[in-house]
Amino acid sequence: MASYAAIFTPAKEGGYVVNVPALPGCFSEGNTFEEAKKNIAEAIKLYREVMEGSVSLHQDEFVVSPVHVPV
Repeated sequence: MASYAAIFTPAKEGGYVVNVPALPGCFSEGNTFEEAKKNIAEAIKLYREVMEGSVSLHQDEFVVSPVHVPV
């Protein structure tokens, strides 16, 4: 089993848009968080099948942290 960090961004029209930084171009969406999570899992699976041998499919290590900027 592989594990990937996914970024869930609330969409203006509702639901979530999701991307996986370790897999360039791997995006999905869903009307709820759970649906988006299910959809990105399927997208990752398909991405790995299509890209096998073409790109590194290993989870990148990175840190996610809020950055506060005065406005």
